[in-house]
Amino acid sequence: MKRIVVAGGTGFIGEPLVRHLLNRGDEVTVLSRDPARVPAGRAVPWDPPAPGGWTVEVQRADAVVNLAGENVGGGRWAEARKRKILESRIAATGALVTAMRGSEKPMTLINASATGFYGDRGDEPVDETSSSGAGFLAGVTRKWEEAAGAAEPFARVVILRFGIVLASDGGALAKLLLPFRLGAGGPMGSGRQWMPWVDREDVLRMIEWSIDTEAARGIYNATAGAVTNRDFARALGHALHRPSLLPTPALALRLALGSGMADEMLLSGQRVSPSRASSEGFAFRFPELASALEHAIAR
Repeated sequence: MKRIVVAGGTGFIGEPLVRHLLNRGDEVTVLSRDPARVPAGRAVPWDPPAPGGWTVEVQRADAVVNLAGENVGGGRWAEARKRKILESRIAATGALVTAMRGSEKPMTLINASATGFYGDRGDEPVDETSSSGAGFLAGVTRKWEEAAGAAEPFARVVILRFGIVLASDGGALAKLLLPFRLGAGGPMGSGRQWMPWVDREDVLRMIEWSIDTEAARGIYNATAGAVTNRDFARALGHALHRPSLLPTPALALRLALGSGMADEMLLSGQRVSPSRASSEGFAFRFPELASALEHAIAR
């Protein structure tokens, strides 16, 4: 049994992660601005970067999992929202690192990031050794990772760059299911942009592996594979037994979301491979997109 603190434990990844860790017998504390909303684990209030009683919970933990941050897809990228997306991540991560610095025991920090770190790379294959790209998301993830890296002098730090996480109750897939089920789904823009993807169950397993594997440290791509948007649309249509030929023009996406958000989140991508995790012994349970989509939709 391990003592684990999860920041962001009520979200799309955080809530199922807490249940996953509880089911294997860990003692899980969830840091939350609204403890009444925590459905599983022991809820402790926090309001980073303000210190508080949560600091003691962090210092007594064996591992801290940081998933806290404003949803990048939760609304148009007005300047105020972009500041909130960045500042929410830096404030939470900085507060956790400061608390961990005061611990007298060996610490582990598992910190979320995203493949947006690489920017728009066209058809170029990228792995954990590739440089950061340009754009808002690349800048946010770069600063987020730097904030987590401040813990390296006194903790084992693992940073997981998530691709598109597949589950039917949230994230990108949940938004796509209705139009595809209505036969109105298809490629976005040119459809040539790459989409790094991973089943949510494999995300939970990779976080668990990162906690338990003492040799794991540094950057890992939490992606099982990458396909073009056109191929993703085709695979999703096949999984739902529906046509997937109706494209969404790039102009329509830019009008709906704003050009910056549409271009970075939907019309560009990264051909990411999970080189480090695969070479260090992590095995994806859903390494093929077809099986991952079937699993995600069934759940």
